[in-house]
Amino acid sequence: MTSPYAGFDNRLFYGLVMVGVLLNATGLFPSIMELDGALYACIAKIMAQSSDFVNLYAVGADWLDKPHFPFWIAASSYKLFGINTFGYKFPALLFFLGSVAYTYQFAKLTYSKGVAQVATLVLLTAFHGVLSNSDVRAEPYLMPLIIGPVYHFYRVFLGGRFYHLLIGSLLTGCALMTKGVFVLIPIGAGLIVHWLLTGHWRELLHWRWYVAVALSFVFTLPEIYCLYQQFDIHPEKVVFDRTNVSGIQFFFWDSQFGRFFNTGPIKGSGDKFFFVHTLLWAFLPWSLPLYVEVGKQLVALVKRQRNAPEYVSLGSGLATFALFSLSGFQLPHYLNIVFPFYAILTAHFLTSLTPTVLRRWTIGQTVIGILIIGLTIALLVLVRPNQLVSTVCWIAVIAFATFTIFRQNNLASLMGRMLGSMLILAASLNLVLYPTFLNYQAGMNAARYVNEQPNLVRKPTFLYMPGTGVGGGSFWSYEFYARAPTRYVRSDSTLRYQLSKGPQNVFTTTEQADSLSSRGFTVRHLATFPYYHVSRLTYAFLDPVTRPQTLQSYVLIGVGSKP
Repeated sequence: MTSPYAGFDNRLFYGLVMVGVLLNATGLFPSIMELDGALYACIAKIMAQSSDFVNLYAVGADWLDKPHFPFWIAASSYKLFGINTFGYKFPALLFFLGSVAYTYQFAKLTYSKGVAQVATLVLLTAFHGVLSNSDVRAEPYLMPLIIGPVYHFYRVFLGGRFYHLLIGSLLTGCALMTKGVFVLIPIGAGLIVHWLLTGHWRELLHWRWYVAVALSFVFTLPEIYCLYQQFDIHPEKVVFDRTNVSGIQFFFWDSQFGRFFNTGPIKGSGDKFFFVHTLLWAFLPWSLPLYVEVGKQLVALVKRQRNAPEYVSLGSGLATFALFSLSGFQLPHYLNIVFPFYAILTAHFLTSLTPTVLRRWTIGQTVIGILIIGLTIALLVLVRPNQLVSTVCWIAVIAFATFTIFRQNNLASLMGRMLGSMLILAASLNLVLYPTFLNYQAGMNAARYVNEQPNLVRKPTFLYMPGTGVGGGSFWSYEFYARAPTRYVRSDSTLRYQLSKGPQNVFTTTEQADSLSSRGFTVRHLATFPYYHVSRLTYAFLDPVTRPQTLQSYVLIGVGSKP
């Protein structure tokens, strides 16, 4: 059953899309956040500076975790825009917008123009999608590499030309080189579910899909080659504290099945219901209509009724949800990759409502939008940034304009109100709150301090982080934002070797700096920088009164050897 909803006027739709793009583009302005974002930015920085697109390095050592594709894109962006925040974030935003375009095309192909328009606006406003365009990891890259192949393969299913199979396979190969073999589940599960539920099960036997799988792995060969060159022909390399590590085996098994079964070198712990409650806030303001639509479709299937023109979105969304729920690794941003399918399900629900029921949903969603605005103002009042008064004033202006322009209880007004509410939230977070929080990202602020000191800017800095592995803390943001070379020091013996050439500048934690003088080093204090892990906010940190109690500190010191 297709929706009778015809859609918005084109001018209104494009105007709303522009607002949606704008609210996501505010994520370009905050500096790169630790931990993962800063680590990935550093890996791409090394790649760009060395022009070595085969090997991945982090903390001065071989790095084996995520595949190459996002780093290739970020490093290429650095070559074009320079090694800076914009260079790292901008390509991810473009990929995200690519997922928006594919969502529109797939929804228009399977439903109607009206559903496609609503799905586009839902995707542009889903909270964790907006957040991921500020704290950039792999997910903005994956989103178009999941919905894109589904669109092209569905076109093949409908009788489309061979080039759709080729493009779909290429995008699938890029997805494999971004996250690994589990991306085949969100890409393939929806198509298989659709075929089974609509009586097209013979598609599973069609030769073209086996060609697509083969081509997808052919397009993955650059990743296989790189892993072979860096790891498989070098069994002497120490990775995960052991030798004889196969990068190819890690790519096909340990990084995916090893994490799922919690048997790989990188382990985690998971709650089977984590994503049930996480999706409630991660997909705001659309989580309630999404849950209702999924429930309606499942009930209809149990009753052997068909109430949707396609089951790709339901199949991909539920299969991925189940996969991550059963996994030992669970983070809120994992489900971003199927937000396009969730957006389509949500749009189908909203556009199929009768005028009376739609009016009730519009009022209910408006309450959610008002709560989002209220919580944003409350957060601003709690944090008390320097721009508090001016920020609250422009929030009032945007809110007044939003609810004045979109004052009717119809679908166009519903989308306009949600866009206005999310614009307020996104702009407040990315332009006011996160810049305030990032004053406590010690490594970044220390690097900027050094960059501004004529006597320090050309000298290399040694990042003293004893131990093994990639570590953590605030070292990666220093490495990324520092103009001069940085080198990691993981032991006292290595530090002493560097000091044999003369005193050196060292960036480390206060605790490590205090202990150096008792271990045969001279320490000269240069500057102190407060630190907090800003991607894990707590009430105690948000409140300026209790904030000092949550802070650690890093120091920039001059270190020499005692006679």
